[in-house]
Amino acid sequence: MFAYPLDAVDVVRNLGPVELSRALGSYLRARASSGETDTFEEWVTRRFGRRLYEMFFSTYTEKVWGVPGSELRAEWAAQRIRGLSFGKAMRAAFRGVDDDATGSLRSLVGEFHYPRLGPGQMWEAMRDRVEALGGRVLTGTPVTGVEVEGDQVVSVSTPSEKFACSEIISSLPLATIAQMARPSVPASVLAAAQGLRYRDFLTVALILDGPDPFPDTWIYVHEPGVRVARIQNFRAWSPAMVPDPTASCIGLEYFCFEGDDLWRTDDSTLVELAARELDVLGLGGGVRAGHVVRVPHAYPIYDETYASRVAVMRDWIQRIDGLQQIGRNGLHRYNNLDHSMLTAARAVENLCDDARHDVWAVNADSWYHEELRVDEDSPYLEAPDTAALQGTIA
Repeated sequence: MFAYPLDAVDVVRNLGPVELSRALGSYLRARASSGETDTFEEWVTRRFGRRLYEMFFSTYTEKVWGVPGSELRAEWAAQRIRGLSFGKAMRAAFRGVDDDATGSLRSLVGEFHYPRLGPGQMWEAMRDRVEALGGRVLTGTPVTGVEVEGDQVVSVSTPSEKFACSEIISSLPLATIAQMARPSVPASVLAAAQGLRYRDFLTVALILDGPDPFPDTWIYVHEPGVRVARIQNFRAWSPAMVPDPTASCIGLEYFCFEGDDLWRTDDSTLVELAARELDVLGLGGGVRAGHVVRVPHAYPIYDETYASRVAVMRDWIQRIDGLQQIGRNGLHRYNNLDHSMLTAARAVENLCDDARHDVWAVNADSWYHEELRVDEDSPYLEAPDTAALQGTIA
């Protein structure tokens, strides 16, 4: 078990002087090497060394994505951990995160704000606000078709209704929006859409007897002997989420592909698997109950063809008046929640304020909350009012 953010004493105690020396030697060899860094494996190895890549990146990455790091594009690493390096991680471990004045170590923060009862509170507040202003929010109502006449959207269909419209803000996966557009889309667009891949996800929530088995919000599980990749302690996110002092609630997260053996496993068997793996990891306890949630299209995969496919899809969408794609699935970009929300805000400004924001630029090489910097090529992406954000979600 390694603490995160990194702590120097903890790192030395867990790795020991011999393994630390090997890691340092591997890092120095990697820094002296040259060549392309097209894949995730190459990108991380160049910045951390082969030894640390195999210890801290390889197994977990393959659990999450279901493919080796040699098949993932370097763009994913550049987007998610571009500000972090071996040297910066070690400086943070010995001197703390605050010593980095540039803000490039924001991925090592140890505290952040979280809604008292979870992120759903934000969407409940949004629904209430929309309805108070006279709007309708339809849940459990899938979109089945988007009609386009010429280059203009004209309607959206559900299983029971058809809504005339001139503007759509869509968070549907890129592949899905192409398949449901009517009357048809170019064959090249359909081919690009069909080749986009996603990693799916399920959570097994276990209610355990007794106190929390660990104090952190989550543990990342690199251990190859179990299938679980990440474990959440919901009370550590917010005590109000687990009000029973005699029990704890732990969420075990499994990454899979929709339709594979894990995805098709029945809920009771998944609860048994989660309880068994929790015991294997030394975190188990008496299980009172369990619940399974499946999330399709959870993570867009950055494989070797994704960029060219997204480019085809983007070109098609930008030719359609009134259609804006937002969010992780809508842009096929592995954004965090805050950036997905920001793409929606920019799309609304385009619609209501006649702004000209490029929604596709959000968190491409621009403003990112883990770095708190502004890209000069995207001047509209301003750093947030931190005090206002804290007042909103605290």
